[in-house]
Amino acid sequence: MGQTAVTDKRRELHLNAFLMEAGHHEASWRRPDSNPRADFDLDHWIGLARLAESAKFDSLFLADGPATTGTGEFRPPGQLEPLTLLTALSQATQRIGLIATVSTTYNDPYNLARRLASVDHVSRGRAGWNIVTSAGADEAANFGLDDRPGHAARYARAEEFLSVAKALWDSWESEAVVADKATGRYADPARIHQISHRGQHFTVAGPLNVERPPQGYPLLVQAGSSEDGKDFAARHAEAIFTAHQTYERASGFYADIKKRARAAGRHPDGVIVLPGIVPYIGSTEGEARALAKQFDDLRVPEYGLLALSRVFELEPGDFELDAPLPDPVLARPTLEGSQSRSDLIIEMAVRENLTVRQILSRLGGGRGHFEFAGTPDQVADTIVEWFSGGAADGFNIMAPALPAGLQTFIDQVLPILRRAGLFREEYEGTTLREHYGLDVPPNQFHVSEAVALAHV
Repeated sequence: MGQTAVTDKRRELHLNAFLMEAGHHEASWRRPDSNPRADFDLDHWIGLARLAESAKFDSLFLADGPATTGTGEFRPPGQLEPLTLLTALSQATQRIGLIATVSTTYNDPYNLARRLASVDHVSRGRAGWNIVTSAGADEAANFGLDDRPGHAARYARAEEFLSVAKALWDSWESEAVVADKATGRYADPARIHQISHRGQHFTVAGPLNVERPPQGYPLLVQAGSSEDGKDFAARHAEAIFTAHQTYERASGFYADIKKRARAAGRHPDGVIVLPGIVPYIGSTEGEARALAKQFDDLRVPEYGLLALSRVFELEPGDFELDAPLPDPVLARPTLEGSQSRSDLIIEMAVRENLTVRQILSRLGGGRGHFEFAGTPDQVADTIVEWFSGGAADGFNIMAPALPAGLQTFIDQVLPILRRAGLFREEYEGTTLREHYGLDVPPNQFHVSEAVALAHV
């Protein structure tokens, strides 16, 4: 299977705007300047997309899952379906990439390949797919299952799912449509292919009923950091969204992914690693810390405790707020859900000797992503350190409040990164792949001109 080529160019910092309703902090909707109904307000999302595009971000990203988040008592529990939302945002923007999270566990390859190809067409080559396998038991309940499939089974399905999706995107060659009005010949049948797939999980004839996307494939993104997730990413992902609390952990992950990609026969520069950062920015370090405390003071502990218990597949009553994590959690049992996120939380708690109450405070802004409070220079220095030191190719910017936090980052941190020559002043390309320095992947079904002419 052909691998995506990497455009030879100077290494540049990549920035993705990770958007989440009123902001990433769980209490962001309670702030005086926040829109508490941002989740279903299209004007809010259009404003965010245009703001990120005005700053020349590579892309924006929408998380998603096919279930409500929590009970809805303390935080907005739902969101617009991301491919629908990104289709709307594609018409309100021109250049920024548009990445949606969609599950391989609760979709079928044909319908999803068609929807993603359609978004890539209507956006003129700006679509990306964050491939997830859906770790939540509550998600399984919405699809007639007593529990989610096991971790290994979900990744096996994802492997076959992606193979089928790629074949479907390739089922139309770029030269298939001739649209010759004089002869009445619309397309070359030799360049439109059945895929005739029969596998363990799917049987799909093909071809797709949408032409090959402008990018060949939407940009392929992956966010799992388990062993299965890292192996999957090394084989397929072109960008990886990941969570790390320390530079040391981030650099270890970065080196591991690049090594696995090389072992899979890929150019390691074709796998772009983007950790998340939640920046609290102030004119002084004290002002930044005071801002972070303002957010923290708005948290409702019951919400955080419910979210924590779901990560560890326990009940809220299994935790004591002013005690360390309970022994069953510290024993690190194998979980069917988000193993990598549970490991991250345990490592943070042990490293810093945190109580459950303190853990909830640390998770309130980014659910385990790196939170940093400092001046614009300190935020920029941290980004440069991780980028230059081999811990990141860029960052997911996760503003604690939206749009305010993203605006502050753009106004105060981006100019520093630009003066350092690390981030673009203007877009050079028009597609998401061009923003990331990736070429269109080759078509696995491409036939020679001689073969095509034989069918005329």
